[in-house]
Amino acid sequence: MGDSVVRVENVSKRYLIGHREAGKDGLRHAIENTVRHPVRWLLDRKRNMQAAHEAFWALKDISFQVKQGDVVGIIGRNGAGKSTLLKILSRITEPTSGRIGIKGRVASLLEVGTGFHAELTGRENIFLNGAILGMTRSEIKSKFDQIVDFSGVEQFLDTPVKRYSSGMYVRLAFAVAAHLQPEILIVDEVLAVGDNEFQQKCLGKMKDVAGHGRTVLFVSHNLSAVRVLCSSCIWLDHGSIRSSGPTAQTLDDYLRSSGSNADAAVVVLSQDPHKQFQVLKAQVTKADGELCSQFTCDEEICLELLCQVRQPVPGLYGYLQISRRDGTAVLESDSFDTGNNSMDGLSCGMHTLKLKVPARLLAPGEYVAYFNFDSRMGASHSNVEFLGDLLSFRIDDPVSRRGNNRGGFVGTLLDWEVSPCPLASDIAVTLTTSN
Repeated sequence: MGDSVVRVENVSKRYLIGHREAGKDGLRHAIENTVRHPVRWLLDRKRNMQAAHEAFWALKDISFQVKQGDVVGIIGRNGAGKSTLLKILSRITEPTSGRIGIKGRVASLLEVGTGFHAELTGRENIFLNGAILGMTRSEIKSKFDQIVDFSGVEQFLDTPVKRYSSGMYVRLAFAVAAHLQPEILIVDEVLAVGDNEFQQKCLGKMKDVAGHGRTVLFVSHNLSAVRVLCSSCIWLDHGSIRSSGPTAQTLDDYLRSSGSNADAAVVVLSQDPHKQFQVLKAQVTKADGELCSQFTCDEEICLELLCQVRQPVPGLYGYLQISRRDGTAVLESDSFDTGNNSMDGLSCGMHTLKLKVPARLLAPGEYVAYFNFDSRMGASHSNVEFLGDLLSFRIDDPVSRRGNNRGGFVGTLLDWEVSPCPLASDIAVTLTTSN
């Protein structure tokens, strides 16, 4: 296997799906037809048995390698084959064809309470699950206090786990899997059960596991967590690998393929003469007014709205949110930002609203611009024009060394200023003189 700890070679997994024909006669009619027409019944039965099962390939010819210390995200839509792949890697199920090679001890958390016995207490299940993972009793005892502290279920440690909530189940299950020092940690979407605080603890623990040279395979629909945690990504689609590589690029490809929020440099909206205020057209442009949906980090991005005021709206104000395609908000603004609300008191007629996003503000990636216009007079508040996700654009970084692999939310390049420092002897003399 070389320096790889996980090797998957041409792995496929086939399931047989059973079908039942709708509209079939009941038992009495089936017996009657069998007696009257036995030959026809035998022929029909053979045809029905052949049609009763359909081959479904959950995985088709999957191949990849994972090196020690890698944190790999596995993404894809529901039914793409993610969980099937993890079950094969965890040796819960066997592949129909192909082979896998794993070097090291594997701890997997694929379902809430994996390896737990409902009738046993939390304390007993820690030892049971640890033994299933291949740990000795002394190893489990040495980590016991850390597991209990991390899980946060100390108060219920001697309660049968059948009385635990799903959140308590996953807390204890993850705590056991993560603290028993596996060489390879496999985690499915179960973290979605826990609350936000526990999810952050789990992500921190997985970072810690990876930081000690261990390997993590992480399946999640929380793309923000995948972006933060994983160094590389595998995108599964209908049982095949659609794309793999650096996390940022793979996530952008995946989100772009979803068909939602496709690049929209200009949007024309249908008119509604009954609205007091309405946006008729929206567009993304460069600083010189050229329509554009793909920018470099060094270009200013202009969002322009053509608005019509048919009747003045007291207290009118606008709201903008720019988000990544995975829904993570990175910038918010409203028309009160500059102190004066420029939207309030607009006269009847056509108006152009322009918002400028400075160059080198946003990191490389895919973005969506969300707009909303409301009216606020005293305590009253009403919606005037709801637009939602209206415009989208992409930012690339062809200049910096990391390029489109730069993480974070901002694309600013910092000046690393280095200047000569006085000799150590000069510093010592200065300190002595000052004393």
